[in-house]
Amino acid sequence: MVSRANTRVVGVWAFLCSSLFTPSSAFAQTITIDAAPSHVANTFSPVRSLGAAIDRLRTGTPDHLLTDPVLKEILGAGWQTVTYRQNTELMVEAWHWNPNGAWSDPEKQQGYFVGSAEPTAEMIRHSWAAPLPHRGFSRGDGNGWSRLTDGDPKSYWKSNPYLTKAFTGEDDSLHPQWVMIDLGSKVPVNAIRIAWAEPYAKHYSVQFWTGEMEPFYEGTMRGTWQTFPLGAVTEGNGGTVTLKLVSWMIPVRYLRIWMTESSNTCDSHGSADKRNCVGYAINELYVGALSADGQFNDYVTHFPSRNQTVTWPSSVDPWHAASDMDESRGDQVGFDFFFTCGVTRGLPTMVPIAMLYSTPEDAANEIAYLYKRRYPISWIEMGEEADGQHMLPEDYGALYLQFATAIHRLVPEAKLGGPPFEGTFDDVEVWPDAAGKVSWLGRFLDYLKAHGRVNDLTFFSFEHYPYQDKPTYSWADLYPEPEYVKHIVQVWKDNGLPSNIPFFMTEGNIGGGAGPSTVKGALWLADYVGSMMTAGAGATYFFHYMPTPGHWGAYPLLLLDEHYKLIGYPPQYMASQVITKEWVQPVDAPHKLFKVSSDVTDAAGTLLVTAYAVERPDGQWSVMLVNRDQYNDHAVKVVFNDGVNGRDRHFTGQVDRITFGSAEYKWHPEGERGHADPDGPPSKSKVNAGVETLYQLPMASITVLRGFIREQ
Repeated sequence: MVSRANTRVVGVWAFLCSSLFTPSSAFAQTITIDAAPSHVANTFSPVRSLGAAIDRLRTGTPDHLLTDPVLKEILGAGWQTVTYRQNTELMVEAWHWNPNGAWSDPEKQQGYFVGSAEPTAEMIRHSWAAPLPHRGFSRGDGNGWSRLTDGDPKSYWKSNPYLTKAFTGEDDSLHPQWVMIDLGSKVPVNAIRIAWAEPYAKHYSVQFWTGEMEPFYEGTMRGTWQTFPLGAVTEGNGGTVTLKLVSWMIPVRYLRIWMTESSNTCDSHGSADKRNCVGYAINELYVGALSADGQFNDYVTHFPSRNQTVTWPSSVDPWHAASDMDESRGDQVGFDFFFTCGVTRGLPTMVPIAMLYSTPEDAANEIAYLYKRRYPISWIEMGEEADGQHMLPEDYGALYLQFATAIHRLVPEAKLGGPPFEGTFDDVEVWPDAAGKVSWLGRFLDYLKAHGRVNDLTFFSFEHYPYQDKPTYSWADLYPEPEYVKHIVQVWKDNGLPSNIPFFMTEGNIGGGAGPSTVKGALWLADYVGSMMTAGAGATYFFHYMPTPGHWGAYPLLLLDEHYKLIGYPPQYMASQVITKEWVQPVDAPHKLFKVSSDVTDAAGTLLVTAYAVERPDGQWSVMLVNRDQYNDHAVKVVFNDGVNGRDRHFTGQVDRITFGSAEYKWHPEGERGHADPDGPPSKSKVNAGVETLYQLPMASITVLRGFIREQ
């Protein structure tokens, strides 16, 4: 799941380079494996490191997808371990992972729900979520809208109480909360009207963004937040206040209310729970022009839908009621069903906790429940895409420590990590702190270090969707992928990621809208997995593992009709099999991965053939080669170079050759859909290998060469 991907794509140069290509198959080119035993780039077990991601499913589909015959076909792709994705946080919802539990206000069935940690004879087969009634987001996944501009004077946004001194132990000024307004375009502004709810801000500033781009992602460092000349309030009294911000007009698109001291008065839910009496709350926001005679001209669109003026908050109070539950929004697959249906293969599984919109007690009970059930758990991911929810790293850090403390109180051995970042291939930056630091990861690590809690982070996770925001893309967009991976991993290291902490890509795919009509997605997948594992990843997880019946969107694993009948195997299914069953052995044993260089380039120097080599536990060497040349075959030599010991080795005897590409998969459009013929399988043959052997790589293909090597 992903709500945004950085779109700094450099596909134009690759397209231009590809247009200059001159066929090079008339002469041999070389793939060189750096096979010195001391030069192992990564050691991994495919069973634990090559996995797939399972997201929230459409209501009514889990009973079909997670049972045979569909489940058997899904498992046939060969991915092993799985990671359970936590989609409710992207929807700004409170997740009821267990329908059995207790409300903080049991009489009214509302407040903060804590799932029961005690297993019962009843299986948790389904789990649902409740849209938060105090939401401040106008955008994001799902169809929710902000209460800040919904036109309802009784509804309100409220910040997360767990980011206040009552829970962090730190002064509220260290965790300022904020709401941002996007007017859609620059308009002359000189005033704001804030209808405060309880608790209100006593100390706050109204600011405007000086940059042309939005204040997130690419625009983060292309502007600053500047307080209006009359925008600083040090003695706020709540109520509805109209502030003249400047004596003239300033053209503004983005405004922010930056809140640093609360009234700590109680909201509409009463004083019985201290969580109702901390943080900040606003009924409605108005922005516009105040005339000399005191007339206020409001530029904000107030509407209870996404047609409202867009707002973004720093956090949201997870308070909700039983009446907010909505089973139509998707099934987060009940844990008992998930762990017993067979999709995990009985392997240790990465599971999430809800953290951005939950409580420490609920998260701790979830993990305790899973351990009491004796389900094999590998890692626990803390929250979901905090950067995509625009949460500042210090706020995420404050929640992380509270939730880690609660979890470890019940399950001391639990291995925690995160954040996970959204699908990105560049640095995640946020507004500068007092020291000018913008690295999200760096500041999060600084927060843990300052509190002596770095050991609570046992792994780092992120997602990867290089073309998520592109509806289409050219063939040449395949070329930058290895460099994208190399770059982003180096970014995390440069930001201070400790070398002893494993990193995982817990959800990813190419993105874009090419669908099953081309093998581009297959080639990308092989290139991506090889690149990420070469970069040292502890594991990588394929997304779109669960097919959607009747929907053949971007890169489904299987094509199913509306009745769950198998229609066909898309290219990424075949690529998955080549990776998981041919390149590596599907066994829980170490595979040693070595770096590979290739001189197969076009006239402009664009690398056309990439390669990834592993020494398998069965003693064979396996080289996966990706010919990204759309129109030309290539013939290559393969050399295993041991520069340390000064020797070259080569494949010898019979070598297995497995190929999947444009010759094995051809799409025939039929109206809105279509079919493939042939639709696999990969072709297989034997090659008698020696020093001078040329290995043929068909155009647009993945080829695995597998055999034994020796000096010749």
